[in-house]
Amino acid sequence: MRLCRGVTDFRHHVISLTDEGRYGEELPSHSVGVTTLGMSRGRVGPAGLWRLWRELRRLRPDVVQTWMYHADLLGGLAARAAGVRNVIWNIRHSTLDGSSLRRSTRLVARLCALSSGWLPARIICCAHAARDNHVAFGYAQRRMVVIHNGYDRAGFSIDSAEVQTFRSSLGLDGGEVVLGMVARLHPDKDHRGFLQALARLRRDGFRFRVLLAGPDMTPDNPLVQGMLAETGLSDRVTPIGPRTDIATVMSSLDVHVLASRTEAFPNVVAEAMLCSTPCVVTDVGDAAEIAGDTGWIVPAGDPDALAAALKQAILALADADAWQARRRAARERVARRYSLDRMRSGYRSVWATPAGGRLPFRNLK
Repeated sequence: MRLCRGVTDFRHHVISLTDEGRYGEELPSHSVGVTTLGMSRGRVGPAGLWRLWRELRRLRPDVVQTWMYHADLLGGLAARAAGVRNVIWNIRHSTLDGSSLRRSTRLVARLCALSSGWLPARIICCAHAARDNHVAFGYAQRRMVVIHNGYDRAGFSIDSAEVQTFRSSLGLDGGEVVLGMVARLHPDKDHRGFLQALARLRRDGFRFRVLLAGPDMTPDNPLVQGMLAETGLSDRVTPIGPRTDIATVMSSLDVHVLASRTEAFPNVVAEAMLCSTPCVVTDVGDAAEIAGDTGWIVPAGDPDALAAALKQAILALADADAWQARRRAARERVARRYSLDRMRSGYRSVWATPAGGRLPFRNLK
């Protein structure tokens, strides 16, 4: 959506292999065409591929940009069969191990690796870690370019009164440090490790409250209840489920935590920092590069190291002036390095380069 609305010197048409999804109704209002093919997720047949090829023949695009492994392979093959040479793949994952990908998806990724030297003209990766891991998996390095995600800082400016109202609604006015984690409930996000680190903090006498936001992070979820009971944190941790006001949630935290075992370019870290919320992050994907010296970086899967970093962050809050400087630095780092305009410029450069042509610079960040 952000590319379609912002790269206005290209005319866009979105082809969904399945349904309209989240933006299907909104895109036409921005002069973006939409075609849905109605394929079942995980099941692609000859009829669906025929419809995709026929639609590409009808549109006759100059560039076909695909997203994720299945679309990269199927969209790339259909586009080349329709006579389009400038096929651009997009990679959003960092790791390709069996714990983070289904077996069928890993197989498709393997087929992509085998065809990456000739099928796409370019392969855009959202993170350096994603590029490096896919090259190790067999992707053609010469095709790859890194373009980081971009953000509009104006969308992350929340009024302090709104923050206070939100905190009051959850009983967060007791002067305690408020920690938080925005992530779906999934083993890769390592909520269990985060809670284990928090249990260590509590045993050492630290006072805090914690918000857990994201799909399935609800108080009535048995998995969530079990983890809270196991760590004895039911009175300290509040699951608030999926939210549409993430900027308000992020702005209401003193520290945001990324405890993931794997990531590519974790948007939540950049979004928290744009809300002037410093982060404690595990060293996965490009998280450490995003946080820089404004946050704390720890190894993944190490609750003791995570607990130690959280202690450092809580103690740092005591110096009000230094903490405010850290908050400003976090916001400015993301606004400067990962702007929306910079991301759009990167995609525009790739799209405008003919298949086989040389990009104006190697890594578009």
